[in-house]
Amino acid sequence: MNNYKKRVADRLLAKKLKSAGAVLIEGPKWCGKTTTAEQIAASILYMDEPEKKEQNLRMAEIKPSVLLTGEAPRLIDEWQIAPTLWDSIRFSIDHGDGEGRFILTGSSVPADLSKAEYSGTGRYARIKMRPMSLFESGESNGEVSIKSFFYENPGESLVAVNKLDIEDIAYLVCRGGWPRAVLQEVKDVALDQALNYYESVVKSDISRADGVNRNEQRARLLMRSYARNQGTQVSNGALKADMDANDSSTLDEDTVLSYVNALKRIFVVEDLPAWNPNLRSKTVVRTSDTRYFVDQSIAVAALGIYPKDLINDLDTFGLMFETMCIRDLRVYTDALGGQLYHYRDKNGLECDAVIHLNNGDYGLVEIKLGGDALIDHGAETLKKLAGKIDTTRIHEPSFLMVLTGTDSYAYQRKDGVYVVPVGCLRD
Repeated sequence: MNNYKKRVADRLLAKKLKSAGAVLIEGPKWCGKTTTAEQIAASILYMDEPEKKEQNLRMAEIKPSVLLTGEAPRLIDEWQIAPTLWDSIRFSIDHGDGEGRFILTGSSVPADLSKAEYSGTGRYARIKMRPMSLFESGESNGEVSIKSFFYENPGESLVAVNKLDIEDIAYLVCRGGWPRAVLQEVKDVALDQALNYYESVVKSDISRADGVNRNEQRARLLMRSYARNQGTQVSNGALKADMDANDSSTLDEDTVLSYVNALKRIFVVEDLPAWNPNLRSKTVVRTSDTRYFVDQSIAVAALGIYPKDLINDLDTFGLMFETMCIRDLRVYTDALGGQLYHYRDKNGLECDAVIHLNNGDYGLVEIKLGGDALIDHGAETLKKLAGKIDTTRIHEPSFLMVLTGTDSYAYQRKDGVYVVPVGCLRD
């Protein structure tokens, strides 16, 4: 059984409780939100506890302050089933003493609150929690720290050994970072966790997002199309056309958008925003988000493929591997206090990930499954983009890195580009 390490969200929660009256932990079901919150909570209310759910909902309408009574920090688990609690907690914070009074966990964004109401400015801090990164689950040895690239510049002294082979990577892609799967010793059972999650989404969760009853078959078609188009800036119109090819009735783009937004509300998909740097030339930068699932195993389940299928189809393998790396980079970037972006311009120059810290430092990352030719291509892409950045207006990147899957070592190339297997990486 894997002995996974303390999660990034655990550290973030302890920190944010010192600076805000309430901390909201959001993320997909089964990613470990409640477990993280339980470890630090002094009292707990499970809003959806079957035997008390109706009582809790009724009390939320009559006198919500009763539900908030308890030793701090008080955990309100799955708070979003009673959205009225949001304002009650905000009022309690405004008229109470001290920080770190409440922890809220939620697996969907409530449709009953406007964007302005949901901001919680000054009262709430937020944590976006995702399935586990390879370092958190114990598969990455963590010998290479992204933080060191920003603050230490390891250079030629960087040496680390990757112990994951292509079969390991294929399995980890299909298994995903779901805690239940990570702790499961039987591989076939672990692989079933992602399939179970996918089935829950298409059968019920996509309708649970906002109370709109949605067609299961269309949900399946959309998620398959999303899976095939991961890592691209495909439009809703293109997703519609892909779905139309397999749907007996004609769809409109508003319907597709409704399904996509529902998946976003329950944190199943998490697109990557575009990075718009200062460039030397007037190159037009594409601003569309890049499509991704929050965990690559959802895409694998949607397409009905397994580890051996990936090994026999390296193009699909590379696509799913990229999504896994984006998941891990998001987790590590959160730990460093930054944001993750992608870059693409009108000439087709593309960078898979840009790690941008709040202090303005940034690093450029290309993701390649492995092999010298792909690494060379990734390194050339990074150097080309770095050469276009106007360093009179924005400083040069802290590092250039090709993130790989199957290569044996982490090292710095002669041109200064780092090559790092994901099996060696940590925050």
